[in-house]
Amino acid sequence: MAESLNNIGFIYDEQGNTQQALTYYLKSLDLAQKIGEIDLKASTLNNSGSVYVKIGEIGKGLDLYHKSLKIREQQKDNKGVAQSLVNVGAVYRGQGDWAQAKKYYLRSLKISEQIGNKNVIALCLNNIGYISYLSEDFEEGMDYFKRSLKIREELGDKKNIANSCSNMANIFFKQNKLEKALEMNIRSLKISQEIKNRNGVSESLSKIGAIYLKQNRLNLALDYGVKSMGIANELGFPKMIKSSSILLSKIYEKQGKGMKALEMYKLYIQMKDSVNNESTQKATAKQQAKYEYEKQKVIDDAEHDKQLAIEQEEKGKQQILTYSTGGGLALVIVFLIFVFNRLRVTKKQKLVIEEQKIEVEQQKEVVEEAHSELEEKNQEIMDSIIYAKRIQSAILPPAKVVKKYLKESFILYKPKDVVAGDFYWMESVAPTGNKKEIKVLFAAADCTGHGVPGAMVSVVCNNALNRSVREHGLTDPGEILTKTRDIVIAEFEKSEEDVKDGMDIALCSLEGMKLQYAGAHNPLWIIRKGEILETKANKQPIGQFDHPEPYITHSFDLEKGDSIYIFSDGYVDQFGGEKGKKFKSNAFRELLLSIQDKAMEDQKTIIDDTFETWKGSLEQIDDVCVIGVRI
Repeated sequence: MAESLNNIGFIYDEQGNTQQALTYYLKSLDLAQKIGEIDLKASTLNNSGSVYVKIGEIGKGLDLYHKSLKIREQQKDNKGVAQSLVNVGAVYRGQGDWAQAKKYYLRSLKISEQIGNKNVIALCLNNIGYISYLSEDFEEGMDYFKRSLKIREELGDKKNIANSCSNMANIFFKQNKLEKALEMNIRSLKISQEIKNRNGVSESLSKIGAIYLKQNRLNLALDYGVKSMGIANELGFPKMIKSSSILLSKIYEKQGKGMKALEMYKLYIQMKDSVNNESTQKATAKQQAKYEYEKQKVIDDAEHDKQLAIEQEEKGKQQILTYSTGGGLALVIVFLIFVFNRLRVTKKQKLVIEEQKIEVEQQKEVVEEAHSELEEKNQEIMDSIIYAKRIQSAILPPAKVVKKYLKESFILYKPKDVVAGDFYWMESVAPTGNKKEIKVLFAAADCTGHGVPGAMVSVVCNNALNRSVREHGLTDPGEILTKTRDIVIAEFEKSEEDVKDGMDIALCSLEGMKLQYAGAHNPLWIIRKGEILETKANKQPIGQFDHPEPYITHSFDLEKGDSIYIFSDGYVDQFGGEKGKKFKSNAFRELLLSIQDKAMEDQKTIIDDTFETWKGSLEQIDDVCVIGVRI
């Protein structure tokens, strides 16, 4: 019966009905414990852990995995040990601890090769390949995936063939080989639909939608994204809901549907926190320490237990009779006292419960009313922020204006929140006198703070730049920044409070093949023939500063093919990668140098993808603004 319950649970698990699966697994576990079926207990613990991991209760899932692993090691069940090691490795991989995950996978692979378990060999190869993919070693990752797929095709393992295809598609997607990625994802989708693996169907739909989004085929992308989200919601898997919601958020944003994009992004953050939060990571570390300690303790205690066993056996026989008689009498007395006490307590509790019931009903009404008011206030605040975004967007130069004056260019603009402290600015000045070329002024600016406070400062600073050019007729970058500083300080001095906000900025003036630049903290990079020519900015912000000096204007004669880059510090300061460190300027230099053969729009895509990959599951810490112009 215990075995049957476990098998029924497994079928529900395969169908994505996690609640029913868990119910049957726990019934099976209870019976297995009662009848002393150790192997079945280990299997059911492992299966139950898998369900808890799927529904986002990582700590509980990891605990059950370790209990299963401990039993299998004691039983010398190598096949079971190999499977448990894979499962524990998967949890560490999900938490971003790739080194620990790979350690478990390699242990499992070694055992599986010794016993000739092809299913687990294929699984380990696949999982090690996935670690290589996450580490961006695509060549090694593809090699492992192909080796895994070959074994799975030999075994006719359709579910995992679909998984291998999906993983290979990931690498093609990262390499921008979108047609190959689409082909592999469609193959994976068809197999998942054939075997009714709804989790696999949802995952494939989401990945196909991401490809169509990258190809700017928004209607197709939306169709696949909505279908993926529908299945993910039915299954209740946080990981799949997370993937679908971020896809839909990006699609809605491109379609200009701000509220829907924000709604999906909020759901993505909620699911990301569910899958990978601080308490989960603490639980992971705690379970690892607990497992290692208990494993060593079993070894240390084994010899000691053996020595005590013989001595205690004789002593135990003599004490059994005495203890049995005395214990039985004591239990009867305790039971009678317990019954009498419970009758008295139950009567008293009944009165208390009736009083509490009335109080709870009253509190419930108050809480519901307060919750309703809170939701209404939150919606009002969010509506205000969305409207603020519309206002801020209105002061940014439209894309068609940018392309009119800077044909070979891109602007990567990624606010940390809905509104931003970073902004980009442009102004064109008509030719005067004997001059024939239009002078184009453009800048990347980073105001104090981000979110709503940063956005408010950005409006003041943007207005100051406009006044410096339009009212005062300035076109020299150094003179513009000096006047802008005066205007910003004058605006903030109107406040009764001491306001020290301002901005860092890189400002350029382009007139034919003549470039002028001035900066406050933010530098200028010109890439010419494979080398970066850096011009540093003045080390003083646009704002209050002790002993301020005029900003210096630097002039350059450009050459055909030169690339100009100005940017805020949000890109290079982003934490990410395997060790959670900053991206840094050197890595940004190498990235820009490596993509000089690409068109500017392609450069933008690569720079954006690199940022997202580096950031991974970590939070974006600041607004990002990067401007590139090719001569």
